[in-house]
Amino acid sequence: MYTVCVRDHMMIAHSFKGAVFGPAQRLHGATYVVDVEFRRPDVDADGIVVDIGRAGDVLRRVVGELGYRNLDEVPAFAGRNTTTEFLARWVFDHIVSAIRRDELGPGARAVESLRVTLHESHVAWAAFEGRVHDAS
Repeated sequence: MYTVCVRDHMMIAHSFKGAVFGPAQRLHGATYVVDVEFRRPDVDADGIVVDIGRAGDVLRRVVGELGYRNLDEVPAFAGRNTTTEFLARWVFDHIVSAIRRDELGPGARAVESLRVTLHESHVAWAAFEGRVHDAS
């Protein structure tokens, strides 16, 4: 399996509901380093997994939708805890949608799976991994 990874970052604010979150129930900020790994069994005729430039552009656009925002105020997230795990899945779904719209070029159609990792710090991160063609 071949893998290509692109990276970006986003800064957000949010709060959580539930005693399990302790002080994180209060409004706080987070800066995430976001990695997206594109995986496929073979490279294409050009010898690549995916166009890295296009992949980076799409990731920048996706994280840009949330950057510098208070996620508590995003209507689509109403009633949801925007945990690192939740956000990893959200990024995954948006990258899959971009692949399906050919925003990463025709070669990206052969990408079988993605792994999206959000690094909260140098000691903590969460990820979501799934098959592109199985995603809803």
